[in-house]
Amino acid sequence: MKFVKKFRVEPGSDVHLGSIDPSFHGDYANDAEAAQELQRNLTRITELQRKLYADRTHSLLIVLQGIDSAGKDGTCWHVISAMDPQGVQVTGFKQPTPEEKEHDFLWRVHPHAPQRGYVSIFNRSHYEDVLVVRVHKLAPKEVWKPRYDFINEWEKLLTVENKTTILKFFLYISKEEQLERFKARLDDPAHQWKISASDYSEREKWDDYIKAFEAALSRCSTEHAPWFVIPANHKWFRNLAVSSIIADTLDDLNLKLPKPSVDIEEIRKLYQQAKNDEDRSKAG
Repeated sequence: MKFVKKFRVEPGSDVHLGSIDPSFHGDYANDAEAAQELQRNLTRITELQRKLYADRTHSLLIVLQGIDSAGKDGTCWHVISAMDPQGVQVTGFKQPTPEEKEHDFLWRVHPHAPQRGYVSIFNRSHYEDVLVVRVHKLAPKEVWKPRYDFINEWEKLLTVENKTTILKFFLYISKEEQLERFKARLDDPAHQWKISASDYSEREKWDDYIKAFEAALSRCSTEHAPWFVIPANHKWFRNLAVSSIIADTLDDLNLKLPKPSVDIEEIRKLYQQAKNDEDRSKAG
């Protein structure tokens, strides 16, 4: 639980990202030192998510937010991939469609909330409506400011009505690290498809985004849906911290495999009869 306590944004607290070191990596010197613990976390996630899927009494919503190149896709690839795909849905929320704009801002999000037994991953999320909308002034303050309360109420609805556990991760990188990652994309043909001219124009609004993130983290970290600020300059530490928090949270749900819905002894008899028939058939 060490990462849960360390990186959790306490409800009611004011977040100042400038006081957090995005290069923090704890007692681990490098990737190699963290590798074994990361693998243990991933193994735990695999086992616990299968129990979640079988138990069908809880669900899990994981929200990934961060500035461009913070590692949302990488977290999905290196952490979420430990889960059985049949019980997981990943949804990325981009610019709203014309139809979505004709509804309230949560309308397009709610259908993707997880049903019991399932995990939903939001790669970007409903928080874009208090981030991008705020920074780019896509709506006046009197429109986006009440949305913090609407978000809190909606998340509470999920936790109460559907026993959804919500984990929200803000992947925090420095402005310098972002530029290094942009350079890596330029140099790697396998990642050049991710390059966009807007990557650089958005950097000009870095300070505005930081203020918007700080407001969202401060206003919307609640007991029922906490935010975690994850130092993400080191990708390997990001994966370790996120995987640890997910595994510990699932473990706390005390998930149990459901009891068989059939009489096991009767099924054993049917199996033995089928085995005997098969043996006789082979004997000729």
